[in-house]
Amino acid sequence: MLDGKTILITGGTGSFGNAFVKHVLGSYKPRKLIIYSRDEFKQFEMKNRFIDYSEKTGCDYISKLRFFIGDVRDKQRLQRALGEVDFVVHAAALKQVPACEYNPMEAIKTNIGGAMNVIDAALDSGVKKVVALSTDKAVNPINLYGATKLASDKLFISANAYSGQCGTIFSLVRYGNVAGSRGSVIPFFRKLIDEGAQKLPITDFSMSRFWISLDQGVDLVLKALNEAKGGETFISKIPSFMVTDLARAMAPDLEQVEVGIREGEKLSECMVSAADCSTTFEYKDHFIVYPRMEWYDLNPLYTANGIKVSEGFVYDSATNTQWLSVDELADLLITIENH
Repeated sequence: MLDGKTILITGGTGSFGNAFVKHVLGSYKPRKLIIYSRDEFKQFEMKNRFIDYSEKTGCDYISKLRFFIGDVRDKQRLQRALGEVDFVVHAAALKQVPACEYNPMEAIKTNIGGAMNVIDAALDSGVKKVVALSTDKAVNPINLYGATKLASDKLFISANAYSGQCGTIFSLVRYGNVAGSRGSVIPFFRKLIDEGAQKLPITDFSMSRFWISLDQGVDLVLKALNEAKGGETFISKIPSFMVTDLARAMAPDLEQVEVGIREGEKLSECMVSAADCSTTFEYKDHFIVYPRMEWYDLNPLYTANGIKVSEGFVYDSATNTQWLSVDELADLLITIENH
């Protein structure tokens, strides 16, 4: 699928970008992988990591990588970067809820304006497929980050109506915080434990989350790149866990103290809302929410292997049928820390 292709990843120096690039280089023979981001130091660090990776494996991976300094707010720079690009994975965003609340105009410029620039540049450059990373916070949003990502999701879905003869296909993948990624609860708890904390703060004892690893996130993007026909939102079937159980798995002897939910924070993660159930289909390992647009024909060929979910269906971490125990979380944490 990716052999001989040129792929550009916006925000490519993040946790996802590093995992995606490593997987693609190890499993395919791409022509080029372009890392598009605005932080020169992170690009420098990433380049050095892949130089080391090339030396350890004996494979010349680094020659496949190109590092473009650029911001998704800069449409002209995006157009330059997208020359002869086949696929785009759009991972760039302002993601921290408190930062977006305090800097709303900046979040809008990056998450919404940046999405518009990626779409326009991809259409103008004749890119074959674009997969944008969504988030659970875009479902029934209660904070600005979620609201900007909802707007971004709508833009990418609607972009399929504008692809015309160039035929660019736009789709989404949706998941929550990746286990162990920057800003997630695992490194936060780990830091407190390593510093000798006597208690672990829990915002609410009833809080639940979905568990998805970086590798699972990469696999979902690859599925979308391979299968998307235009406008779909791909969602993995993944287990839920209680945050209290995660804390117990990381530090069984530490007391947990409830400190109160933060502004803009949800008690659970929702991936599919009841409003979307009319166009949501269940597959073996994932769900797909299809577009509900007058220009979109829900072709039976696209849903041949899927089952339409029941009326009122909701895919939420609090009502999920698959849960991780404390022991299972402990085993997964070992995998994360050894990754």
